[in-house]
Amino acid sequence: HVYTGIDKTVKRAVPAKIIRQIRDMDLSHDSSLEYARDLFMFSFYTRGMSFIDMAYLKKSNLQNGFLSYRRKKTNQQLVIKWEKPMQEIIDKYDTIGSSYLLPIILDAKTDERKQYKNAAQLVNSKLKKLGKQIGLPIPLTSHAWASIARSKNIPLATISEAMGHDSESTTRIYLASLDTSVVDKANSIILNTL
Repeated sequence: HVYTGIDKTVKRAVPAKIIRQIRDMDLSHDSSLEYARDLFMFSFYTRGMSFIDMAYLKKSNLQNGFLSYRRKKTNQQLVIKWEKPMQEIIDKYDTIGSSYLLPIILDAKTDERKQYKNAAQLVNSKLKKLGKQIGLPIPLTSHAWASIARSKNIPLATISEAMGHDSESTTRIYLASLDTSVVDKANSIILNTL
């Protein structure tokens, strides 16, 4: 009774209007939900930065208006122009006394990996709750930036470079089936010519 077929995973893009809705939500009544949203937005603002890379960002990674870091997954060096919305999130949280940029790893003297894992679990749980609150049928992931970039006709090579993927084929995997509306529109044009 083993299924050996290949099913295409159905993925759907989170449109920009949903990202704006999430950004603009008043979550002051629930600090852990607000924290999760802020980290999601920071990831979005930094071109879909992975949670592990956000966790290990040091204040020293931010210099002269640029955030420079190495991806944990690929060791690729990425440089991101520092923008106002990124700074607004940093300003919201007290990291005085910490070498880390974001309040994910709070105590450098204890197991950093365990702190990162616990924070990731909390944030994922809260993002699911946030998604349910706004009626989102799909989970919020760090790939929202890539899907919106693709919908704005940003070249695949640029998206791949922005996300620090080793190849465009990796980016294609993440973007596969995210948004078929462009293809549907092309099909409508073709069909309307008949």
